[in-house]
Amino acid sequence: MRSNVLFCSLIVAINKLKNFNDPVYGFVSIPCALAYDIIAHPFFQRLRRIKQLGLSNYVYPGAQHTRFQHVIGAMSLTQNALLTLEQKGVEISQMEKEAVYAAILLHDIGHGPYSHTLENILIKDLHHEEISLFLMHQMNKDLMGRLDLCIQIFTDNYPRKFLHQLVSSQLDMDRLDYLRRDSFYSGVQEGVVGQDRIINMLNVVNDELVVDEKGIYSIEKFLIARRLMYWQVYLHKTVIAAESVLVKTLDRAFELVKNGHTLFASPPLLYFLEKQLNGPAFFNDPTAIKNYTLLDDDDIMSAIKVWSTHSDKVLSSLSLTLKDRLLPKVELANEPFTLQKIKEIKEWVMLEKNISFEEADYFVYTDSVKNRAYSLDHFNIKILFKDGHLLDIAEASDQFNIEALTKSVTKYFLCYPKSWLEPKNIDEN
Repeated sequence: MRSNVLFCSLIVAINKLKNFNDPVYGFVSIPCALAYDIIAHPFFQRLRRIKQLGLSNYVYPGAQHTRFQHVIGAMSLTQNALLTLEQKGVEISQMEKEAVYAAILLHDIGHGPYSHTLENILIKDLHHEEISLFLMHQMNKDLMGRLDLCIQIFTDNYPRKFLHQLVSSQLDMDRLDYLRRDSFYSGVQEGVVGQDRIINMLNVVNDELVVDEKGIYSIEKFLIARRLMYWQVYLHKTVIAAESVLVKTLDRAFELVKNGHTLFASPPLLYFLEKQLNGPAFFNDPTAIKNYTLLDDDDIMSAIKVWSTHSDKVLSSLSLTLKDRLLPKVELANEPFTLQKIKEIKEWVMLEKNISFEEADYFVYTDSVKNRAYSLDHFNIKILFKDGHLLDIAEASDQFNIEALTKSVTKYFLCYPKSWLEPKNIDEN
């Protein structure tokens, strides 16, 4: 009887070791039954319906890939990294391996529709990492405590720090995958990194993840590629335009609902429009949590298509802008834009659209974006030299531009309707 139970358990485990045919890496195997059970969970399957790059496909039409594809790819790189470390003499138990696979699979589980674009919009003052951790605890109940070690590693409460660094650091499998994958789908070749060589150069010293000296040039290229991808893809000015309009559209929807207007929306989206929750309220509301795990890109875009014919001029105009890609003009500058210029454009928009000066804020606005390719104060990338000493990549590199990448770069942007640029309105100053 006992042998039959063991045999059946073995068959079940084998049946869970499936493969994905990934366009970036080829065949990706599911390494263990726990990974399979996570992937099969409804919380995880929702990631199929959330785009990795928000509205970047408005600039790069191929950028239609999802969070689901990304975390599967990150899991594949994690398998390679653990194998490399074992080959270099680092002992890693099967339980630790499975926990790391679980952590990398679940690190994005808390993302809302259109990924980073609507963060802090649907729920105020709440980041997706906090939701990810909360949903891990919820899934852990469903999985009978099998995520206990995963959660310890994800929260960096496990003594072997390198396991957390594989999941979350400045050289984690998350970043290696999204640079390679986003480059592949967008067609922007500057983001291509040698992830295989970087992984083969990984090592562990004092339970911290480091890079062998021979990998220093690959790390330099990785950091430069990350900077280029941010300014060329993630913070491309037209992407900024599209995503800022999406935010303004949701802001207007919240305002209208607050003032008693009835809007079309799916039940999960309508719940958040009506409740207008912040972080603490969200975690104390089981219905909100349930609705959040049902919410995805489809809810947002289906509402926007209907809102494009709404009687409210502001909501319909913003929605039509997104539906038909009638995006605003974006100016970038190294210094903040003058209040006089903003006021002048707002007054013109107010007259053109026959709206109030306050409503013109939905069409004329300024903000800033920041990027720093490498931080000196958060899980530094350390180079391991042959004599055993360690140096931060910023010190070890002989490239002056690596040190420059440690500085935060801020760019200011101003959005306004393109019709402002008609010849009689052009103001080059």
